[in-house]
Amino acid sequence: MIKINQACDLIIFGAKGDLARRKLLPALYKLEKFNKIHSNTRIIGAGRANWTKEEYIKTVKTAIKNFLNEDINEDIWNKFSLRLHFFNIDVHKELYFIKLKKMLNKTKNVIIYYCAVPPSAFNAIFQGLGKVNLNLLPSRIIIEKPMGICLKTCKKINDQISKYFLESQIFRIDHYLGKESILNLFSLRFSNSFFFNNWNNKVIDHVQITVSEEVGIENRWNYFDEMGQTRDMVQNHLLQILTIIAMNQPRDILPENIRNEKIKILRTLKTINSENINTKTVRGQYTSGNINGKKVPAYIEENGANSTSQTETFVCIKVDLENDQWFGVPFYLRTGKRLAHKYSEIVIVFKKMPINLFTKYNYNLSQNKLIIRLDPNENIKINFLKNLPGLHETYKLENDIIQSHCSKKTNENKIDAYERLLLESMKGVQSLFVCREEVEEAWKWIDPIISAWKQSSKNTLQLYTAGTWGPKNSDKIIMQDGRHWNKFDLK
Repeated sequence: MIKINQACDLIIFGAKGDLARRKLLPALYKLEKFNKIHSNTRIIGAGRANWTKEEYIKTVKTAIKNFLNEDINEDIWNKFSLRLHFFNIDVHKELYFIKLKKMLNKTKNVIIYYCAVPPSAFNAIFQGLGKVNLNLLPSRIIIEKPMGICLKTCKKINDQISKYFLESQIFRIDHYLGKESILNLFSLRFSNSFFFNNWNNKVIDHVQITVSEEVGIENRWNYFDEMGQTRDMVQNHLLQILTIIAMNQPRDILPENIRNEKIKILRTLKTINSENINTKTVRGQYTSGNINGKKVPAYIEENGANSTSQTETFVCIKVDLENDQWFGVPFYLRTGKRLAHKYSEIVIVFKKMPINLFTKYNYNLSQNKLIIRLDPNENIKINFLKNLPGLHETYKLENDIIQSHCSKKTNENKIDAYERLLLESMKGVQSLFVCREEVEEAWKWIDPIISAWKQSSKNTLQLYTAGTWGPKNSDKIIMQDGRHWNKFDLK
């Protein structure tokens, strides 16, 4: 681990791309604003363009103006722009990497490569860096999802990169791990005895994880139709949330110990295959409808669409864990595009009271809930029962809520996931990144599900209207167990 103020050379492969413009450059500007970047750090855009340094600086400023949620401060910009450089590169030609090496050898900075490119370009970059010894310690490399579309393709990418980089040099990004609300799960679970001592199947009835999106595929037909919602969201984001909720307390907060506990959870996920696919999963695809009063097309009517596509835009899965702590506690996952509202939420539902002293007055006591809102309006709520005040002849119980609210100071210090992850990569800390074993274990569980869908004649794609909560059968997944989805509340 290096010092926080270590100078770095950050090379962004794919400098012209959407990820760099929308996420990376605004995030780096914000880190400049927070004085988190070493004064000698350089940011080098690398791509196939004959841009001068001045032309690149102009392009970066335009991107930041378009995608930053605040006005550019000229003093901060002037400081930031001095870091910017551009390097024209064809990643398939060794000559360019020789020239890049000469540029990087001008400083003693730690070198970080960010592969903001499609996976098809990964290996050319790995090979090019390796051939000219730009892969040596203490350099490190960041790669984005998708890390394959199945276990086989994931292993191929991992095998390719491991030829040139050690695991300690590889930073695999899942941007959900950089979210403030995900980090709060660690502190919530492992710094509060109230939760820590009640985090098991003796107290918890079930867990719900919802990641709901209003957007469609946003002109990414070719990418999304190959991936689908299961590969795009469940394999990484939702499984990351699940492992953090279910993991045991690590020995300490060192990256390898946190990862080891998460991997243990992935290995306990009960297999879903052709034998139980119809009772454990529902998949759907949106038809035309209305989102925020605006008419939106069906998935198969999107730009460039194949009208016969069977790719799922919604998935609901009942997950069982085969370990002592969580045996008998189902985890219900659901995620989809073109749903009624954009929100991400975890609901921990506690078991009913074993004895109801208030049966005469309140026949059914509602269950206590811990609701962790990830997005929007991040907060934590505890639902509980209390007596209704007043001169009543009988007990009258009502539901009440204890809710955390972000303070003004918290909002001022709040940073985007990419800001945090870029900073952690500069520090050389891998806690918020995914290791090889972790991503491969996730694919081992996902692959049989996708295979079973293809083989099953009964598990057909369920259509749902855009602007609703998905296929009606997704309610049956949870209702067949005598449970129901937590009612959406924007507050």
